[in-house]
Amino acid sequence: MKRTKITALLLTAITALNFTACAQTSAIDMTKDFTPEQVHGKAADDAFISSQLEFSLKLFKEEYKQNGGNLLVSPLSLTCALALTANGAEGETLKQIESIMDEIPLSELNEYLYTYHSSLSSGDGFKLHSANSVWLKDEEKITVRNEFLQTDVNYYNTEIYKASFDASTMADINNWANKNTDGMIKKAVDKIDSEAVMYLINALAFDAEWADIYEKSNIREGSFTAENGEKREAEMMYSDENVYLEDENAVGFMKKYKGEKYSFAALLPNEETTVSEYLDSLSEESLQKLFKEFQYCGVTAAMPKFKYECDFSFTNTLKSLGVTDAFDRFKADFSRMAEINEPNYNLYINDVLQKTFIEVNEKGTKAGAATSFNMNLGCTAAGPPEKSVILDRPFVYMIVDNENYLPIFMGVLRDL
Repeated sequence: MKRTKITALLLTAITALNFTACAQTSAIDMTKDFTPEQVHGKAADDAFISSQLEFSLKLFKEEYKQNGGNLLVSPLSLTCALALTANGAEGETLKQIESIMDEIPLSELNEYLYTYHSSLSSGDGFKLHSANSVWLKDEEKITVRNEFLQTDVNYYNTEIYKASFDASTMADINNWANKNTDGMIKKAVDKIDSEAVMYLINALAFDAEWADIYEKSNIREGSFTAENGEKREAEMMYSDENVYLEDENAVGFMKKYKGEKYSFAALLPNEETTVSEYLDSLSEESLQKLFKEFQYCGVTAAMPKFKYECDFSFTNTLKSLGVTDAFDRFKADFSRMAEINEPNYNLYINDVLQKTFIEVNEKGTKAGAATSFNMNLGCTAAGPPEKSVILDRPFVYMIVDNENYLPIFMGVLRDL
């Protein structure tokens, strides 16, 4: 019997990254210099599951509030990439990262993720592939600590590259991401920041077939009502399922993939409940209860074919969740990651970007995500800013020469 193919593609990169279809790598592969050491894992327990659900909900809710509309994020991919980076953090910076993981110590998080990723198996008709890499700039101002790299190799089987951080590096990283996301994400970021010195990347690829496929007779013309009330034409895919989900504010179903290792879960808020209101009502406890108390019964299910892309920043979301010092060039403490050889410089995360893609049709699903944490080396000589000048009303400006401070250009901005 023909199977319907489902592909979910997730990539998370800590620090800046860019990708093109370059076939050769100009970066120096240092992976062979680090032999994975034997480490102990830790099986997923209530503490880990609760932590991941809590983080996933917080992440999704915050992004939905900031972006609205269609949204696709990868909490697992972000968790893995965040852990890669946290292995170089210390002090308050590390504490803040651990705090959004429900206070699970980083050492235990590494053990949990080591075992959890091993459990995300592949088989006949379904595949899950995870890959990690660290890209280092050949920079005299910074010496990356081998202990940090060894930890990432031990727990995440990380590939390590040294590069010039120019256009060729963008091509190399893009090519690595393209390869490890089965060609789903060809370009995750558009440039390498001038202060960027490191990229830590996680790629997570999911590819599976439906256990029960959609035949042509299961696809019918229908309509979909948008959030603003407008009607859209849609091709609806119908199926008979046997796992029913329900809570006070929504109903839903689960559709299994081949091998029954993974499922697609859909939740439809009640007519009087908006998506925003429903997300507000969800908690880690209620979500666990929803999946633990599902019902086995006949379910007539339907979903439309759909396709969209998202492009957004996680920076404000992570800050709102309590990770603030990591983004502050004066407060960030990544001393376990690298030694700074130049006075008045510090390592910090500049930005966190994510691009996602999803397409669901009669043949299956393709989904991809690329998340980049831009880790910069910034000057701290001036100290934290004590004054604030916000140009949010008319102002005068000049362009001067720095020797004599004579105005080459002068102007006034009155309106935008």
